[in-house]
Amino acid sequence: MSELDNRGVTDVADRLFDAIARSDIATVEQMFSPEVAVWHSGDARDNDHARAVRIIAWFVNATTDRRYEIVDRQLFDGGFVQQHILHANGRAGGSIAMRVCIVIKVGADGLIERVDEYFDPAEMAPLLSA
Repeated sequence: MSELDNRGVTDVADRLFDAIARSDIATVEQMFSPEVAVWHSGDARDNDHARAVRIIAWFVNATTDRRYEIVDRQLFDGGFVQQHILHANGRAGGSIAMRVCIVIKVGADGLIERVDEYFDPAEMAPLLSA
């Protein structure tokens, strides 16, 4: 199969961040390839599909709402790089406005195959505070 065109990659990006913003964990889970590898700043190794979904579920459940302010998105063959500010309010009252750079590779089947997410893990602290 050939790689997705730019419209297909843009659609994957838009659907992914929209699903997270709407607390739609099931859609995120379906968008990940069964063999997805996800790495975040601070991780010692890649996360597999099950752990990646658990991390998304934790984030959605730890926040009352979330919004992505896209600063820049650049497409490349089979994926994209995006810089955004992730705004979220935590259930315990804290909030974040965290600058993130994410690199996502998308397979020809439209499923996300790899995620590399760069951010300062310390900026998540307001969501962890009671």
